[in-house]
Amino acid sequence: MFVVLLTYTQPLEKLEPYLPAHRQFLAKHYASGVLLASGPQIPRTGGVIIARGLSREQLQSLLAADPFAQNALADYQVIEFQARACAPQLAGWEESER
Repeated sequence: MFVVLLTYTQPLEKLEPYLPAHRQFLAKHYASGVLLASGPQIPRTGGVIIARGLSREQLQSLLAADPFAQNALADYQVIEFQARACAPQLAGWEESER
């Protein structure tokens, strides 16, 4: 499983025109089942994405297609972790030890 931290590299007014395309990008990957959650950081200095079901390399390739990445509007930090325990609503998402 992955947590992706986005840090905006441009002022918010430069990001605003790309928000609809960014949200469409997210919706596409929610539909595929790869993305589990996303949203802006508070304060709004970047965003957070939670993803699963793919390799680090596949995720990095996916993120490179984000309009924010394609237009140099954000840096991406990918944090991989093993979900050993989950809330009851997420039953079955636990990952076995490697």
